[in-house]
Amino acid sequence: MVDVEHDRGGEDDPLGLRPWGIDLGYHDVHGDWNEPTRPVAAALRRAMGATSDDPDERPPAATPLLVLRRQPAPDGRPDPGADADPGGTGIAPHGRPIDVVLEDGTRIGVAPGEPLPPDLPYGYHRIEAEVEGTGPAAGPAVTNLIVSPGRCALPAGLRTWGVVAQLYAARSRRSWGIGDLADLQYLVDWATERGAGVVGLNPLHAPTPAGPVADSPYSPSSRRWRNPLYLAIEDVPGAAQLDGITDLVAAGRALNDGAIDRDAAWTLKRDALERLWVGFGGAPAFDRYRAERGDDLASWATFCALADHHGSGWRDWPAEHRHPASSAVQRFAADHADLVSFWAWLQWLLDEQLAASGAGDVAIADLAVGIDPDGADAWQWQELLAEGVTIGAPPDLLGPEGQDWGLPPFVPWRARDVAYAPWAATLRAAFRHARGLRIDHVMGLFRLFWIPEGAGARQGAYVRFPGSELLDVAAVESHRAGALVVGEDLGTVEPGVRELLAEAGVLSTRLLWFEDDPPRDWPAQAMAAVTTHDLPTIRGVWTGADLADQRAAGVTIPPDGDEQMRHRLRVAASSDDDATVDEIVVAAHRALADSPCAIVTATLDDLLGAEHRPNIPGTIDEHPNWRIPLPRPIDELPGNPLADSVVDTLRQGRAGA
Repeated sequence: MVDVEHDRGGEDDPLGLRPWGIDLGYHDVHGDWNEPTRPVAAALRRAMGATSDDPDERPPAATPLLVLRRQPAPDGRPDPGADADPGGTGIAPHGRPIDVVLEDGTRIGVAPGEPLPPDLPYGYHRIEAEVEGTGPAAGPAVTNLIVSPGRCALPAGLRTWGVVAQLYAARSRRSWGIGDLADLQYLVDWATERGAGVVGLNPLHAPTPAGPVADSPYSPSSRRWRNPLYLAIEDVPGAAQLDGITDLVAAGRALNDGAIDRDAAWTLKRDALERLWVGFGGAPAFDRYRAERGDDLASWATFCALADHHGSGWRDWPAEHRHPASSAVQRFAADHADLVSFWAWLQWLLDEQLAASGAGDVAIADLAVGIDPDGADAWQWQELLAEGVTIGAPPDLLGPEGQDWGLPPFVPWRARDVAYAPWAATLRAAFRHARGLRIDHVMGLFRLFWIPEGAGARQGAYVRFPGSELLDVAAVESHRAGALVVGEDLGTVEPGVRELLAEAGVLSTRLLWFEDDPPRDWPAQAMAAVTTHDLPTIRGVWTGADLADQRAAGVTIPPDGDEQMRHRLRVAASSDDDATVDEIVVAAHRALADSPCAIVTATLDDLLGAEHRPNIPGTIDEHPNWRIPLPRPIDELPGNPLADSVVDTLRQGRAGA
């Protein structure tokens, strides 16, 4: 597996971009070549650790990293006969004895010139060799070592179907204004009873706990912890005996009458949870959970307690609390132990309810592309993040000015220096209680569009990441979890990326809205659907409601409106404009079900006849993004004629191969 070769745009590099992994330029949607200016180049280099504007300055030396790819044997362990060491460096370095130190602390000695043991377990290890001398270079020379299967877990012959839900929108009549984990359990039961193999979810990532609750699930405080808004309060132990629970339940269910109001829902839920915490006398399972999640959970809970104390935005906190390793932070945690424990308890409750939902058998979790710069992950890993830049997308036909997502990127060489530990931890958390994981904007494993502070998206540039090595880490975590990986490879995908993803066992994403070829010609190693949360529903296209929403939001609309999407619906459904919406919905999913794709999904929005898409990219308040509930509560799914017809179509189509 090799990384995608980026467009050099010529051999000259007067701005010193290549050593830092910055592309010399990019071709925009019109085919024009765009190069970063000298100030932009200097800003990007400084964001990655340069100490001057000198284009000849190079990145600091990082800890060496060796990746060994060894295919699994039938028992799941590395196959000694399938060593795929791409660099040919699997021997003891330095010509002297070394120790291989495994994740669990086991030390394995290797004689000079001998190969590394062929049965090293998958995971993150290090190689230590003594360096002679007494100066600063004395002591062990360390090389980080990743042993990977090189390919994500993917069941042979996989052919299944499922539904995709924006869980917050999937309210039932018992919800407190927002879909919760009890609703997920209902949905999982409903889907699996009908033969579904997957239930796709929006990111359940945790928002920053202070201030207004963020509506978007794609700008989280942490991708390793979950949003307590999804707790089903009535299922928390002790809720039935809580004083005033009847009034709380009534107030919560009253929120189902309007749009999703996260602040109102959280106000009620936090009130109930704080009162339940007072009556919580402890539990061995909670103690085991805290011990298992260790320092990471302690850091998260401490961050939440600090945010409660200071407000959101850790960069504006007192200096002594801006770094998790400071002694002042440790003192704060000790002085506010009850509050820290409360936030840890919420994560335990979430973990328990998610496990009880049955998600581990069917859920495809969603991993957002980035993190909130004011959030917990950015606080914990601040030394590894680039300062003064954000990621986004260059201008295109739908976004003439480009997009700035406001999310900080990791510095590539710094992430490699720590053997991608944050990436591994993030994946490990995302795979917990899931059958699979969808990686949002998976092309970001290879390159991300960086925008310096104060510049527009037109002035940004692509920065390269070691995509092959990041996929090796994904393969380790996928193998450990026994879970598949789906890549959201939509939009601008440079040549070679899809081939590398396929080689790594990652399912592609294929949408009816985007594909010129009919579904029967789509690849088998893919997850197929009509649409996503950022694109129109079938009803929205067929009735014209989505065009009206876009016009109201003031976004750029193609000259032919939604005619291309309507055309693809006609072709897939073998129908004309006289067909009813329901006929089109069923026929479109019949075409998907007959495709060779490993997974075919339908959104709950289409099953229940939603007109409005969950999110219009490039808008904030112009459209009620992430606040639109499904048009019917999910406990009306049984017996719903359209939902039944689509489910029958998917089940029959998947069984027909």
